[in-house]
Amino acid sequence: MILRLGTRMVTEVHPRLLTKFALNFGWRGMRAMNAFKARVRKGIYFPAVTFVSVTNRCNLSCQGCWVEQTSPPVDMPEEVLCNVIDECRREGAVFFGLLGGEPFLYPRLFDVIARYPSCYFQILTNGTVLTAEHAREMRRLGNVTPLISIEGMEQVSDERRGGAGVFQGALDGLAYCREQRLVTGVATSVCRSNFDDLVSRDFLHFLVDRGVHYMWYYIYRAVGPRPTPELALDGEQILALRRFIVEARCREPIAVLDAYWDHEGNALCPAAVGISHHVSPTGYIEPCPPLQFASDNIGDGSEFGRIVRESSFLERFRQFSRESTRGCVLMDCPGDLQTFVESAEADDTSGRACGTGELAAMCTCPGHHQPGQEIPEKHWLYRFAKKHWFFGFGAYG
Repeated sequence: MILRLGTRMVTEVHPRLLTKFALNFGWRGMRAMNAFKARVRKGIYFPAVTFVSVTNRCNLSCQGCWVEQTSPPVDMPEEVLCNVIDECRREGAVFFGLLGGEPFLYPRLFDVIARYPSCYFQILTNGTVLTAEHAREMRRLGNVTPLISIEGMEQVSDERRGGAGVFQGALDGLAYCREQRLVTGVATSVCRSNFDDLVSRDFLHFLVDRGVHYMWYYIYRAVGPRPTPELALDGEQILALRRFIVEARCREPIAVLDAYWDHEGNALCPAAVGISHHVSPTGYIEPCPPLQFASDNIGDGSEFGRIVRESSFLERFRQFSRESTRGCVLMDCPGDLQTFVESAEADDTSGRACGTGELAAMCTCPGHHQPGQEIPEKHWLYRFAKKHWFFGFGAYG
């Protein structure tokens, strides 16, 4: 698997882009994780990875999406985005996930990325507005990878995304990326309607044939104004997904990613261990993208680094989350989460002014945390990477 994936990367990715990926994401990314662990040992929490929603503009309306598309739309001011990046760089953190809405609708997106050649950016996109010009610009910059969301094959994908031609639009985006020899990824939110199609070796081969180098599986969360809870996976499906991921890592010439299990198969929450947080378009610092509550805002020009280190809300959330579950508090204990955000007097950052009401309406769903049914990593490289460079670090005792 490693040899075949390595061969694909060397032959399919432009050499300059592969060098940027190895240096910025690989070498500097490992150093960022080591710096994070050193800070944690001193009781200082500053994320190694920061996700930023640069806009709430979007051309789709997806089931389970938490983003409120306002009128007029909200774009994060460029100086606020640069504040986040500058403060992270000072701490040695150089990897950023750029979300929306649809980030390719954010004005001057590439101008900001161009200012930071020593950083690495992942653009999480639905792919339908990713043009050939965008792909050429990403090749020119070199320090960016597109992560294109595919939520099913044609019929299911269009239903999930609330539009026609969405699946084909995503495939067109992949084709543009392949033409420019980019490091390219695909992400999917696994749910009942797409499980059989996407949790399969055939689907991974479908992606490999289209020049995709990494696949990120995550579990559907029934949140937002269209939660659609009937799409949530049951416990057996989640275990089957985990088993598939572990086996695929040993067999397929594509990197298969997840962010919610450690090397022993224990569930964990990246926000609970402080390894990542999210900044909304309005400048709120949230635990993670779908958890839209916060007490800290940098929209007024406040320093991101100082605010995130001193945030009593984030500190209280980390403690609450670790004591409540090893998994996702949104899925495992939405009622307790509602009580927590109300007691913390946190602001509703959703833009819908009904965040606690949405929590009250949520029911507990099976999640990553299924004690006694852990499935450890089998492949030595994934196991080593998760143990030493990502996750846990003793946060759960």
